[in-house]
Amino acid sequence: MPEILITLGDPAGIGPEVIDAALASGKLPEGFSFRVIGDRAAGVLGRPDRKSAESALEALKEAARLLRETDAAAVVTGPVSKEALQSVGFAFPGQTEFFAHELSATEHGMLLTGPTLTVGLATIHEPLAEVPRLLTAERIISIGKLTADFLRKKGLVNLRIAVCGLNPHAGENGTFGLEEITVISPAIAALNETGLAHFTGPHVPDAIFRDAAQGKYDAVLAMYHDQGLIPLKLLDFDEAVNVTLGLPKPRTSPDHGTAFSIAGKGVANPASMIAAIRLACALV
Repeated sequence: MPEILITLGDPAGIGPEVIDAALASGKLPEGFSFRVIGDRAAGVLGRPDRKSAESALEALKEAARLLRETDAAAVVTGPVSKEALQSVGFAFPGQTEFFAHELSATEHGMLLTGPTLTVGLATIHEPLAEVPRLLTAERIISIGKLTADFLRKKGLVNLRIAVCGLNPHAGENGTFGLEEITVISPAIAALNETGLAHFTGPHVPDAIFRDAAQGKYDAVLAMYHDQGLIPLKLLDFDEAVNVTLGLPKPRTSPDHGTAFSIAGKGVANPASMIAAIRLACALV
């Protein structure tokens, strides 16, 4: 029976309660075992501190070790505070980069998927001012391939993937920026040569997500974090799942944070955690 690891996240947040609710929901597939990793006693609900951050970090390290050294099939990660983790020695921008490093992924990417939208990110946890410098054809090609692979694993065929422009109006033929001409269009051409999917664009960023939400595309490639996640969280917040692409074993996570302000109040919605566990099982 495949074992799915579930990290508790920061025990001062809503991770423990949404995990408990998910496991008791009756909505998880049969034929899997679930192992929760983390120390509930290390945190006081709603009051994060160094001890709760250290506990969250230890759970991540243990999950990575088990993925490397045992038959554990996948990991679902509970919500953490990146700021708190980094204050106790976490050397990564986020959990995506941590698991890519720990599992020696040569290429990796971040994708979020929900009932309405699936969005792959060409750049992830980067300052907005750095995005034009960091955005390369190689990055776009990599996330395009990884996104197509994810969609195929979900059973989709004849894939249609829209690629966003970076600038307003997708640059309007160089009027508002040249990245669409010099970086994004060459990447789209290279992706179409792979035959993995039909890639189109660069599309006007403020309009393409409407078309995708109406089912005209299977996924959208966004050029930076908020470009893709604002529309996704607007439409799919309660059921969206964060997926780390390119790992040897699946890693998923709910799309929300620790929500310290409501921890322990019995109002946290477990739907995203349920979706994250279900997707991990499906990918396995």
